[in-house]
Amino acid sequence: MNVPVDLKYTKDHEWVKIEGDTATVGITDFAQGELGDIVYVEVETLDETLDKDEVFGTVEAVKTVSDLFLPLSGEIIAFNDSLEAEPEKVNQDPYGEGWMIKVKITKPDEIESLLDDKTYKEIIGA
Repeated sequence: MNVPVDLKYTKDHEWVKIEGDTATVGITDFAQGELGDIVYVEVETLDETLDKDEVFGTVEAVKTVSDLFLPLSGEIIAFNDSLEAEPEKVNQDPYGEGWMIKVKITKPDEIESLLDDKTYKEIIGA
């Protein structure tokens, strides 16, 4: 199970890469493995400002649809458009080409509530 040490995580299986006041968000290797083959990623919240833990989109796999929860409050400033044509990138490269959104962080103190790699590994039993 791939859990990069330089990222932050949520109990809802999102990963977060913090760069200044911007966070890149996707789902973890564990999550994509549990979901199976991803066939569609929907994010209709581009340019909206949402609070932490609000639903920012959905990911659809062959057998299920799952909500995506925002790990930090902020404005959604980018969506990975390549996922519209190639949603399988989330399965193939969840921490790279499979990223989902970029968020302009509005409450930086919330970063402290994110999990480190060791804590996330404990949650998923890795």
